[in-house]
Amino acid sequence: MIAAHPFGDPQTLGVSRDATDPAVVHVTWKVGAADDLTLLGIHLGVLPQDRVMLDGAVAYEADDGAQVQDDPALATYLLDHVAVTADGAPCVGEVHAVGDLVADGADVTFTCPQATDAVTVRASTLTDLHPAYRTLASGPDGQHQVYSVDDPSHTWSLGSGSGPTATTPGGESAALQMGGVLGAVLLLAVAGAVLARRRRRHPSTPTPTP
Repeated sequence: MIAAHPFGDPQTLGVSRDATDPAVVHVTWKVGAADDLTLLGIHLGVLPQDRVMLDGAVAYEADDGAQVQDDPALATYLLDHVAVTADGAPCVGEVHAVGDLVADGADVTFTCPQATDAVTVRASTLTDLHPAYRTLASGPDGQHQVYSVDDPSHTWSLGSGSGPTATTPGGESAALQMGGVLGAVLLLAVAGAVLARRRRRHPSTPTPTP
């Protein structure tokens, strides 16, 4: 049995409506860590089984990710483990683009029978390697969901169609992080102005010389 590493940076999923065709939904999958791609490559037969050591550890090599993303087996895997339905009808999936699976991910497009305001996305990527894997998913208008082996399906409102909110590996919104930083800077600026005003109003009294 191949030992997996499900406790590092989580895989992510982004759900969004196509900008030009309201019947098309994009699902972008990114793997959490490069060694997860090694495990997936062994599972798909892209990488040799002898990369698994006797203690269950996996020998990772720098070009493993490139081999996995360029192999046709990846597209088949994604279409087997990611599915979209709209109003109970399946949407037809196609792996549209595959980039660096850690940085850019794979874009899977799903064409539904007609335009819809909500879709149900099922995702079970990597849970066939280990049930502890989780997927942090984001959708239009700030929606979020955590997929797991016990909760592999979720219905997303496509709303205004705006894209998913960017998240960090810890799952915190990048926009919220930036807002927190700017808020802290503004608070320091205001505090500095108040302190300067107080000093102007109450000049320090010189200490008399004995």
